[in-house]
Amino acid sequence: ADGSVSEIATAPRKWISQVAAGPQGAVAYSYGKSALVRLADGTTKEFPEERTVEGLAFAPKGLRIAAARYNGVSLHWIGMNAKPVDLEWKGAHTGVSFSPDGNFLVTSMQENALHGWKLDIKPGTEARHMRMTGYPSKVKSLSWSVKGKWLASSGAPAAIVWPFQGKDGPMGKAPLELGTRANIMATAVKFHPLEDILAIGFIDGMILAVRIADSKEALLRRPGKGAITAMSWSKNGKLLAFGSEAGDCGVIDISA
Repeated sequence: ADGSVSEIATAPRKWISQVAAGPQGAVAYSYGKSALVRLADGTTKEFPEERTVEGLAFAPKGLRIAAARYNGVSLHWIGMNAKPVDLEWKGAHTGVSFSPDGNFLVTSMQENALHGWKLDIKPGTEARHMRMTGYPSKVKSLSWSVKGKWLASSGAPAAIVWPFQGKDGPMGKAPLELGTRANIMATAVKFHPLEDILAIGFIDGMILAVRIADSKEALLRRPGKGAITAMSWSKNGKLLAFGSEAGDCGVIDISA
């Protein structure tokens, strides 16, 4: 936050492809088929996978990490030598995210789909899972609402927002479609840090804010040069930073 830079890991002749920040100062990173976690005291633990690690995420509670890979996800407890929990689903999983309450895990896939698992796994039983399909293109952006009731995703000409209020999440339920624009793809989504308001960035550079309760829309940015690829709210939710494929970036003040 103060602008200082320090190197915390190096992988000679390797390419660090994924990083994730965790609790208690832990940081995860991966190269090839290895996921590594560096703890605050500088010690590093390595978790080898059978396939290349494509996504990393820390659980919201406890030092636990998920590594997305081909044919599923591995869950590792960092402080224990327990066997990993393997969540299997055929296909390439390219990203991974825990729900804020830690009850669900969702991956983005190489195909136009998400896949989810319910994590209340009892010993000797398989995790219940759900397919979240119907996207016209790949899902590259995911964002959970502040209390974890909703999961927003890109990959369609609207933000596709799945309900996670019930104990079974979106199983058997249809998602909301927010900020619908004819044939203009949503490329980035980011929930407000305090309220159920979603910022949606589009392939033409436009950014909309949409309130979940009534689907009311506010235009935050007119179409620009390139697709919106990154967005982040300030902690108090008054500023939204964005970046685009064309190199445009800026900060929108929504308190004005």
